Amino acid sequence: MLDIYLDHAATTPLDPRVLEVMLPYLEDKYGNPSSFHSRGKVATDALREARSSMANLLHVRPDEILFTSGGTESDNLAILGYARMNKQFGMHIITTSFEHHAVLEACIRLEKKEGFRVTYLKPSKEGMIDPKQIEEVLTEDTILVSVMYANNEVGTIQPIVEIGNIIQKYREEKKLPHLMFHTDACQAAAYLDMNVEKLHVDMLTMNGPKIYGPKGTGLLYVKRGIKLEPLMFGGAQERGIRPGTEDVAGIIGFAKAFELVQAERVEETARLMPLRDKLINGILSIVPRTRINGDRVNRLPNNVNASFIDIEGEALLLYLDAAGIYASTGSACTSASLDPSHVILALGFPYEVAHGSMRFSLGHSTTEEDIDYVLKTLPPLVQTLRSISPVSVDEKYWQ
Repeated sequence: MLDIYLDHAATTPLDPRVLEVMLPYLEDKYGNPSSFHSRGKVATDALREARSSMANLLHVRPDEILFTSGGTESDNLAILGYARMNKQFGMHIITTSFEHHAVLEACIRLEKKEGFRVTYLKPSKEGMIDPKQIEEVLTEDTILVSVMYANNEVGTIQPIVEIGNIIQKYREEKKLPHLMFHTDACQAAAYLDMNVEKLHVDMLTMNGPKIYGPKGTGLLYVKRGIKLEPLMFGGAQERGIRPGTEDVAGIIGFAKAFELVQAERVEETARLMPLRDKLINGILSIVPRTRINGDRVNRLPNNVNASFIDIEGEALLLYLDAAGIYASTGSACTSASLDPSHVILALGFPYEVAHGSMRFSLGHSTTEEDIDYVLKTLPPLVQTLRSISPVSVDEKYWQ
């Protein structure tokens, strides 16, 4: 039995080259960057170099980078921190109904507890947002728009540049300097252009574990001049916006991981796309009553999301696990919940289709042999589960 990891959208293994640069700061160079002695200075210098490296890759200034504990914290800081600090300029926020829960639940908090009005844009059945949707709901009371760069479940790549242009134009025409655009780019960072100057975003979220970096690392790019209310208190680190001793080893590893994935993204995309398409086409050809979720063109090169009609995704997940195939039924951040994927529901499909969805996310270790094994193993497992399933779904949802 093979051991096949197809859950890279949840987390990736640590690149050995990343571990290599981290080790000295875990063993010998363990000083606190806030300390004034020489060991502290070593840590301070390393932190400065890592920040500059990330800034150069993003085409931003080093002082516009805030290091955090991960994507969830960065998203929360962007949404809650910006809204609370700038509510005197407006109380309207625009996002989508299939964002990561870190964005959605922050918006729900602002809506239900703090008096903000939130517009949740509905994607197409292919998982795409039309930039015109943004244009139609912008008002002079809008202070923040948040649209993810690439969806974490169905892999659809959103037209961030076009959305950014619309927001920038509206901001200039209406003289609304406090209207800002945030994007969660955690899934995009390994495969897409991350030049912030081209993306026209004002805040951007990234994290380490999605790019073969260490867990517990993340960043929030915040354009110079934007003010955020801190979520935590007790220190002056990260300009006082994100207090607490910095994880120097983790940040150094995070910076190295970003450097590597950006240097190798074109080659890795070219390698993964044929494997992704082979898996998609194979599933559709040999597993009846199945649909592929998400746009087939505007899609991350490593993402396959399929709904296997008439079965429960959790049951299939366990069968695949027993066969040595490790996938997921949706976002790892909500995997403890048995609720169906909010992303598939947002695309307009019924509960039964959402409950049968499975995400296969490829990565550095994925080979053609792996895909062949999945395609050989999957059909009998689905057939077995369907033979005992009480679920029945209308044929119109199969394709």
